[in-house]
Amino acid sequence: MAERPGRGSLLVRLLALSVVISVLSISATAWLAVRDTTRALQQERGRALADDARIYDALLGHAATHRDWTAVLPLVRSLAAATERRIVLTDRDRTPLAASGAGALPQRASATVDPLDVNTDLARTAGQDGIDARATGPYQLPVAERTALRRLAERARDCLRGPVDTAPVPVIAAEGPLPVHTDAEIVVAPSGRPRIESRGSTVTGGTRCAGELDALAEPTATERRALGQLDDLVNTCLDRQRIPAVRTALDGGWTPAGSGPVTAGRRDAVDGCVSAARRTQIADHVAPPALLFVTDPGTPMRVDTFDLTPANRLRISGLAAVVLLVAVGVTVLVGVRLVRPLHALTAAAGRMRNGDTTARVRVAGRDEIARLGTAFNEMAEQRCRVEQLRRDMVGDIAHEMRTPVTNIRGWLEAAEDGVVELDADLVSSLLDEALLLQHVIDDLQDLATADAGELHLHRQQVEVPRLLREVADTFAPAAEAAGVALVVDAAPGSLDADPIRLRQAIGNLVTNAIRHTPADGRVTLSARHEGAYVEIAVADTGPGIPEEQRDLVFERFWRAEKSRSRWTGGSGLGLAIVRKIAELHGGTAAVSGTAGTGAVFTLRLPAPPGRVDPPRGPVPPGREHAV
Repeated sequence: MAERPGRGSLLVRLLALSVVISVLSISATAWLAVRDTTRALQQERGRALADDARIYDALLGHAATHRDWTAVLPLVRSLAAATERRIVLTDRDRTPLAASGAGALPQRASATVDPLDVNTDLARTAGQDGIDARATGPYQLPVAERTALRRLAERARDCLRGPVDTAPVPVIAAEGPLPVHTDAEIVVAPSGRPRIESRGSTVTGGTRCAGELDALAEPTATERRALGQLDDLVNTCLDRQRIPAVRTALDGGWTPAGSGPVTAGRRDAVDGCVSAARRTQIADHVAPPALLFVTDPGTPMRVDTFDLTPANRLRISGLAAVVLLVAVGVTVLVGVRLVRPLHALTAAAGRMRNGDTTARVRVAGRDEIARLGTAFNEMAEQRCRVEQLRRDMVGDIAHEMRTPVTNIRGWLEAAEDGVVELDADLVSSLLDEALLLQHVIDDLQDLATADAGELHLHRQQVEVPRLLREVADTFAPAAEAAGVALVVDAAPGSLDADPIRLRQAIGNLVTNAIRHTPADGRVTLSARHEGAYVEIAVADTGPGIPEEQRDLVFERFWRAEKSRSRWTGGSGLGLAIVRKIAELHGGTAAVSGTAGTGAVFTLRLPAPPGRVDPPRGPVPPGREHAV
């Protein structure tokens, strides 16, 4: 996907330059004619912006305190009468909800009224995360709790103000005298919760009335229930990202629920989950987003006739000449800065053409030239990596071919010299070596075909449980010989896939699992639906794969056994083929599990369109298939 040009884009800079020149030219031409008109327009615009902000804030307050827009019409009419503007409120589909007058709607709405996403340019009531402070939802306190909190607030206020008939005496604390707030006042939040403010700031601890303030800050039963719901939503979000649980507070903050702290790198993720959870919690208590259209039915403003006198013409000519000189200078500067990195890039490309793989260019900025330089450096790095992979692959292929060819040659020379007899056992051994050599060649051919994009799929509807049972039946003799139990546990469902290639991928996983599972172990083939995907898993009870090696298991010629024994490590190509087949189907291949308890290889493939997830519950009789 092409990267969108940002603020540092060369295209944006050139467009900005063009706009600046145009604006300067137009301004120079019209300056003498529009001075007085500009003042009048600025005053009118300021009044219009104030009216727009007033309308938006009033409707936003209605949305924050009502579940729908059914009772908004009286408010719309009163705002229209007060501001002499036409106000129309519609839903997202432009279906009218309330209007102060008839007429066509503009192409673009003035604003979107959404208490969960406040436009701070028009309203100052946005709390944290852009949510309107008046949208309290489940935090709205009942009368009884408001009354109790009011009494606590009055006691805290009186305590802070000190004695009425005597001068306040500061209390001496360990770190110094604690202040007395003689101007302490009670301020009630939209939820009904009172707080104590002094000189515009909320008074919390560090005073001689800390006990009263702590009691006032304690959440009520209603707030505890709401915070409990918020904790559940937040921790569900965090659990999906494997982040430890947290506890939220009334002020919008949070603290870790366990003993361990949340790392700095995960704080943004926790803040994002808290923000999303607050919106989810309040969404059912506020009105849905609505489009606001505000139009002005006023008449056009009169503009006096402009007289282009010789003096004015001279001024305009002088300004135009200055603008032209500035444009020429800026254009020359931009041209020089544009050509210099292109020369450097051309020189680096020439060095790379001559075999210098270390050729790189210095990247500065964020425009198209900088992105081209970055792409060139990445291409050079990729070329180095590809060359290294090519050398490694040649060595690996030579190793894979050398072992069976050396064995075949050695036994044939021994038979030719009469050292050993060319009997049936020797012929069988030579045939096994040839089959191993053929297996490596077939695997390499499959990978080469997939890399060239010529490995075509013949898709059809595949019943997943049936396919898994067929694979299990095929490998049953090998599992029985190894003393391994082979079990199928698949939910009903189907895939749009190539059955032969999918059977090949699952077979490679089963072969790998049987090879690494000790006797009396278990290999399980399972399938389940996860949203728009079907996950096919092959789990074993073998030694598992250490976490630091999981990113390597799908690489070509990689084996867990450093001895590279074919009898324990395979050719090192089977899992690479599995990943290629999964990617051709539009899916992925992954490995999980814990070292020492087994490994789980999972194919995640797209489910057919229109599929409905089966109900979750116990495994239906007959679905579990043991071999």
